[in-house]
Amino acid sequence: MFVKVCGLSTSESVREAVNAGADAVGFVLTASPRAVTPQQVRTLLPDVPDGVTPVGIFRDEPAVDAVAIARAATLEWIQLHGARTRDDVQKVHDAGLKVVRAITLGASTEEFEDWGEDLLLIDAAVPGSGESWDYSSVAEHPALQGRSWLLAGGLTAENVVDAVAAARAWGVDVSSGVEASRGVKDLAKITAFVQAAKSAATV
Repeated sequence: MFVKVCGLSTSESVREAVNAGADAVGFVLTASPRAVTPQQVRTLLPDVPDGVTPVGIFRDEPAVDAVAIARAATLEWIQLHGARTRDDVQKVHDAGLKVVRAITLGASTEEFEDWGEDLLLIDAAVPGSGESWDYSSVAEHPALQGRSWLLAGGLTAENVVDAVAAARAWGVDVSSGVEASRGVKDLAKITAFVQAAKSAATV
């Protein structure tokens, strides 16, 4: 089970996620209570060992701007939220970076298709809200069969195993579910979530 812990902003939270066994860590580089600067990311990256993927998170920034900011943060992976096109994915790849393309539960059939992204992420209707949703609603989606994709939105240590089983997800992404308050990570929750997620059966 691939596990990504997002919205990290301190060395302590990064190390906690890494030590718990996270496969990827996310840094929010767009307007958010969880936002960090490219300079802050560079100071946190020494806490991310080889084998763990650091990802820069963007919402509505044009793809070319996201690439420039990611490069300033020395990141090789970009996660794109918001209204996106196939061209956005191509622009990131043309720049030599990799893409996690995030869509929401209510995305169109076309948005569920493979646009060439390296990973697809399916989030709640309101990303970052911490609201859970009917995870089983995507389990049989024809566009997801045989693909590597991440489940997100409302996940916690208490519900992640059942959510993965319901959605038949390849991996998970968490942010608000491991927070003490909005934008402030709870170290114990990070470890509990990663351990619970890792115990889930991979489809």
